[in-house]
Amino acid sequence: MKRKLLVAAAGIAGGFLLFAGPAGADGHDGEAAAQVVQAVMDNLWVFIAGVLVFLMQAGFAMLESGLTRSKNVGNIMAKNLADAAIGIMAFFLVGYGIAYGGDSGSNDWFGWGSFALSGVDLFDISGGLSGATDFFFQSVFAATAVTIASGALAERTKFSTYLIFSLLTTAIIYPVVVHWTWGGGLIAQITIGDAVYSDFAGSTIVHSVGGWLALVGAFMVGPRIGKYGADGSVRTIPGHNITLAILGVFILWFGWFGFNPGSELAADNWVMFVALNTALAACAGVIGATAFNWLRTGKPDVPIAGNGALGGLVGITAGCGTMTPWGSVVTGLVAGVVVVAAAGFVDRKMKIDDPVGAFAVHGACGIWGTLAIGLFAKYDDAFLGRDDAGLFYGGGLDQLGMQAVMVLIVAAWTIVTGFILFAALKSLMGLRVSAEEETAGLDVSEHGGPGLAFEDPATEATPSL
Repeated sequence: MKRKLLVAAAGIAGGFLLFAGPAGADGHDGEAAAQVVQAVMDNLWVFIAGVLVFLMQAGFAMLESGLTRSKNVGNIMAKNLADAAIGIMAFFLVGYGIAYGGDSGSNDWFGWGSFALSGVDLFDISGGLSGATDFFFQSVFAATAVTIASGALAERTKFSTYLIFSLLTTAIIYPVVVHWTWGGGLIAQITIGDAVYSDFAGSTIVHSVGGWLALVGAFMVGPRIGKYGADGSVRTIPGHNITLAILGVFILWFGWFGFNPGSELAADNWVMFVALNTALAACAGVIGATAFNWLRTGKPDVPIAGNGALGGLVGITAGCGTMTPWGSVVTGLVAGVVVVAAAGFVDRKMKIDDPVGAFAVHGACGIWGTLAIGLFAKYDDAFLGRDDAGLFYGGGLDQLGMQAVMVLIVAAWTIVTGFILFAALKSLMGLRVSAEEETAGLDVSEHGGPGLAFEDPATEATPSL
């Protein structure tokens, strides 16, 4: 019934605005009708944006499976499916309440209440987004945060162990960070001079959380068999399908137009401004990563170019509402270089096997994008509270310092809890499959059959005449 009333109200309001003349209702009625229409548009846009973010699960699945070996593609798909199903359910039961339960800022450390959406009005849009709209949009962000780590753990991690990791990340680790920031908690209470934190769509809140967990998880589970030689040499293990990987990049890029513009949480003129900055940064990321790697190796590596696009997108996610288009270009360009440099450092210096470069893309570029606000912030994004906050616009060092504090707090929380979680899982369940199972491939050993099955012509049945 409420749904029908909402649709009817939107229709009446729309008809009023289209056809009412000077002899119509007074200005108060017209203003009220316009507010109803705007509220419906806001909820509809955020829902559509959430759908685009949900589609990013497909992008991650394609990217990760394309950059790993064919004997593990089914396992990759299973993990991404689990991140959507378990992640959203865990966020429904527990995570949303920890992130947003209770009055905003009433508890600096964690929220408490609204578990399983108890007490949440799922229909009312008079104050902005309905409870259903808000939860849906926030839940797909939670699923994205945990999926980031999936690729870093690929090809050797027990599926059962990964399920527990996904559950606890979306129920506790990620929601605490959300409460500290978007939920009005710990980080949101900190000021340095006039500066408060800014992270419009989650370079740190979403992406660096996933990136740090990817790095810790890849370290704890250990490298794939044959990745590193006894003499310290590094072996490249190529992915089986670059076409699939780059299609995944494009789907993620497409989904990002829900991720960043949707975080405006309203259908207004700021949406297209954020979309513009998002597109420019992604393009610059491709150029930066490709050019830097081409100069280093003499070849324009295709997967690196794809990760450059993602690095540019991650980098602009925090500042997409604060920067001019040129600021976005510079942020994306630097992010592309950061992707290449960070991936090489993790692989060759730290000897941590991250098959898809998850930390380089989401962790390192998430850090850079968050700090970039302190340099390039021109506009108030509704977090900053002032224009010209960036160093290059006369804002001084306060904003850069505030952004660094945020990065350090989130990194400390995620690294410590990540180590505790993976150590507990290693002790209780074990983190990785046996050497024999890894060699055979996780599709067969963990799921009972190949993810890619090719028919042998010699065994095909001959049709009877």
